[in-house]
Amino acid sequence: MAQIKIYGLRSNLSSIRAELSEVIHSCVVDALAYPKDKRAHRFLLLEKEDFYYPEGRTDRYTIIEISMIIGRSTEAKKRLINLLFERIEKSFGISPTDLEMTISETPAHNWGFRGKPGDEHVLNYRIDV
Repeated sequence: MAQIKIYGLRSNLSSIRAELSEVIHSCVVDALAYPKDKRAHRFLLLEKEDFYYPEGRTDRYTIIEISMIIGRSTEAKKRLINLLFERIEKSFGISPTDLEMTISETPAHNWGFRGKPGDEHVLNYRIDV
């Protein structure tokens, strides 16, 4: 299970959100061997007055937060981070300086989906990649 939130200025992300979702999902699929048919992305599009970000960043500054069940290897998570930097810069010209991400992991029993706690599900994909 992985859920992703993307934060940025409405003026920057509004017109590219569908394509950005595709790129992010391709990174998750490739780095984590994640099923192509599973995607949970939420765009939080902010007005300039609602988004404070560090000095040295531009209006293209974007934050990606990834929540997932514990189990992926350090190598898989680093691959995901590297793919996101590479593909987002190539596809949208958002520089690595303007892109930040975090990965938060919690045990399966802390998740709830399809009517049960996460540790009571049999998933159709591996988490231990």
